[in-house]
Amino acid sequence: MIDRYTRKEMGKIWDDQFKLESWLKVEILACEARTELEEIPAEDLEEIKTKSNFDLKRVLEIEETTKHDVIAFLTNVAEYVGPASRHIHYGMTSSDVLDTALGYQLKCAGEILLKNLTSLKDALRKRAREHKNTICVGRSHGIHAEAYSMGLKFALWYEEAKRNIERLEAAIDSVACGKISGAVGTFDHISPKVEEYVCEKLGLKPEPVATQVVQRDRHAHFLTTLAIIGSSLEKISIEIRHLQRTEVLEAEEYFSKGQKGSSAMPHKRNPIVSERITGIARILRSNSMAALENVALWHERDISHSSVERIIIPDSCIALDYILGLAVKLVENLIIYPENMSKNLNLTRGLIFSQKVLLKLTEKGISREDAYQFVQKAAMDVWADGNKNLKDELLNSDDVSKFLSKEEIKQLFDQNSLLKNVDYIFARSVDMVI
Repeated sequence: MIDRYTRKEMGKIWDDQFKLESWLKVEILACEARTELEEIPAEDLEEIKTKSNFDLKRVLEIEETTKHDVIAFLTNVAEYVGPASRHIHYGMTSSDVLDTALGYQLKCAGEILLKNLTSLKDALRKRAREHKNTICVGRSHGIHAEAYSMGLKFALWYEEAKRNIERLEAAIDSVACGKISGAVGTFDHISPKVEEYVCEKLGLKPEPVATQVVQRDRHAHFLTTLAIIGSSLEKISIEIRHLQRTEVLEAEEYFSKGQKGSSAMPHKRNPIVSERITGIARILRSNSMAALENVALWHERDISHSSVERIIIPDSCIALDYILGLAVKLVENLIIYPENMSKNLNLTRGLIFSQKVLLKLTEKGISREDAYQFVQKAAMDVWADGNKNLKDELLNSDDVSKFLSKEEIKQLFDQNSLLKNVDYIFARSVDMVI
């Protein structure tokens, strides 16, 4: 179960304190690496590790003058460390710190999202098994088509959750990347071994070829993946919103004791969680478009991506974390109404069996075109007259009776065979041994 603590955990990754802690971690690790290369005396490293600190308020105060966040941070760290601070940031550029720390933050955030996605997958699997044989009507174009299973709806979403986990794992692997290679990525003033050391300690991969920055296709990959996951959640929420319509009412969001649906109408029970998911999914998609715009930078780097990322990356991670939490609870507590499903299944008075009749007629040797014409004529009569049903129309059809006996027609309307292959589908999905 995803709770408030988990969402606080995600928020913490993107607050200024954690960001600067990550910057400091990168700087200290770089000093450790240079000490191993005998570029920094061991006693100076010990002083750096012992005294290194920062005060967020002081950093912001210095930044008012410098108009440069990394310089303000380094100035404040130097106030704590003293003379040994001359080793800090040696041969590095601001983006070495910013991008490596960002890769670390994204790795941490991605791992939380993976955990939440797994919770959603497990919840969907449980509900799929619970409602494997709960029969409902399938709809195409919003119109009744043929019989379906509520369990299959959950199974469909379960499979998509599995794919989203794979996508997110790949996106984390891509974006968990750092660089400590200097102003244009040539290691002109620092050894590549420093980059290797820092990245290994943070669980990152070095950017094989860098400019002043880690390349932004990696971040676009990550944010477009979050957008896809958000769209999957919206897909679930849209279906639930339809199923909760008063005229349908096949499923309903849990409505807790004391909850209110409307300030004006005391009877209202609205699908507000699903609507919230739908809305926030739009933000994720919009942010992903901005991430794609960030891929193309001038030459070896410009700063046009920076201001954008300060908004879209934290917001997207926090937003997806939030709606994943909503989605898990939505699925776990969703109320299902099998009786209404059965009622809606019969709403069109047998029309959902039209294809079975069509195929049976072709088995008797009649052309598909003629069979279609016979069944459609009867079906259109049923649509036109609310007192008619397809089975009776076919029993009274001279065209159909030439090929099918009354008993054969009646057998075609047997609901017991409608889900005969659901076990097969579940065996290759929900019930597959993993």
